[in-house]
Amino acid sequence: MKNILKGTSKDMKKKFENKNDFRKYCKYRLKKAVKSGKIKRDFLVNRKILKYIDNTKTKNILLYLPLSEEVDITMVLKKLRKTKGYTVFVPFMEGVSFKMVKFRLPLFRKRFQILEPKNSYARGKKIDLAIVPVLGVDGAFRRVGFGKGMYDRFFESLAYKPKIAFVELIECYTSSHVGEAHDIQADIYITPNNKIEVKR
Repeated sequence: MKNILKGTSKDMKKKFENKNDFRKYCKYRLKKAVKSGKIKRDFLVNRKILKYIDNTKTKNILLYLPLSEEVDITMVLKKLRKTKGYTVFVPFMEGVSFKMVKFRLPLFRKRFQILEPKNSYARGKKIDLAIVPVLGVDGAFRRVGFGKGMYDRFFESLAYKPKIAFVELIECYTSSHVGEAHDIQADIYITPNNKIEVKR
């Protein structure tokens, strides 16, 4: 079934020849957004994430420990950690990809300034939902990230497909199809001022 987008973006009519051009454009816009009004943007996205989790009745959730240019989802992490019935996982880097470990304190700073809990060798549950930070989203609803490919490799390793929600401080969406076949696709894209959903 053809994807039906709900929502609008000022980037939708802007065309890009390739992923690198779109990535540079989104980085430029994101850099400006980080400098102004980030706390408010973080709050609005956190609130929408929590509402989406409640509406979809998801219980086993992959979150992330944010970098400075990403949505600070600490509010979501704290809320779910304290609420009975939820199991929260975060990425633990392994080589060129990562595995899921349960979110627990203390946290340690690793490569790329990423925070992580201690390693866990326990076999993880299947996740219902993954909250994934993005730089931008293309016309096929594929993720444009920072180019390391860790999320693509992680999801490729799964034998099932959880719901995926992309989150960002700004809306950087283009109707151009600049992504590649290995780039992950989302069910919903959440920004401070909008939600764009895809129906397949």
